[in-house]
Amino acid sequence: MFSETESENKNNTLNAQSLDPASLLKDEIDQVSRFYNLIIDFFSNYSFQLIGALIIFILGYIVAGKIANFVLSLCQRHKLDTTLSQFLSNTTKMLIVIMISIMSLNKLGISVTPFIAAIGAVSLGAGLALQGLLANYAAGFNIILIRPFVVGDTITVQGRTGIVTEVLLAYTILYDEDNVKITIPNKHIVGEILSNSNGDSLLELTIGIAYKEDPIKTIALLEGVIKDLNIASSSREPQIGIGEFADSSINIDLRIWTPTENLYASKYSANKAIYSALQAANIEIPFPQRDVHLIANET
Repeated sequence: MFSETESENKNNTLNAQSLDPASLLKDEIDQVSRFYNLIIDFFSNYSFQLIGALIIFILGYIVAGKIANFVLSLCQRHKLDTTLSQFLSNTTKMLIVIMISIMSLNKLGISVTPFIAAIGAVSLGAGLALQGLLANYAAGFNIILIRPFVVGDTITVQGRTGIVTEVLLAYTILYDEDNVKITIPNKHIVGEILSNSNGDSLLELTIGIAYKEDPIKTIALLEGVIKDLNIASSSREPQIGIGEFADSSINIDLRIWTPTENLYASKYSANKAIYSALQAANIEIPFPQRDVHLIANET
């Protein structure tokens, strides 16, 4: 009984000492001192390695930026596409920075093999989880290298038509004639049927004239009208000719390549000018009609 009481008193004494503010302060000071000594020992042993690694990384980063700028200027000098030029420049800088980082870690005596193995394992898991996103990046890389279209071209893909304004690794941005932004994931572009008309779109019009009119003179008149409007692209001449001998009219077809951003404006101005020219020349625009002949029943 006495021993149990003595043990309890001893524990209470120890607990009281551990809760003593002076003891707590001493423990904190000891921990800070150990941490301080650890930092001093680390910098004493590895200070030169740290300085060398830092110098290597800073100089390497500066050199990587200069090399990337040189690659960009070289691509621009050879008139490569802007998107491809920036991609090559950024990729060059990224590769050089990775090499410099590995050299800096080796300078500190840190082996990069475990990091590479860990990155490989993480990349495998991420690749399985992000297959769709990676497919977009792979398709974007393919677009940048092969260049089936460049910024400023008018393309039609997946039933959508617009002017290419930006080509990124994940998606391509188009703007249509209504200035609507269209974002297409690159995996829906590569491997699909792609129509590229550069910077122009085809404007097709059909005008019907009466059979009593001269279609050759009408074609010449329309050629002058389209030329005066100045809506046709300089790269392709408009095509105007007889498209069909219909039931009630001779149909004149017009095929005009016009800049995509002015497609509908060109269409409306062309229709207005054509109508005014036909009215001024007294050329009849017929409407569908049918002649019915009644035959008397002879008995």
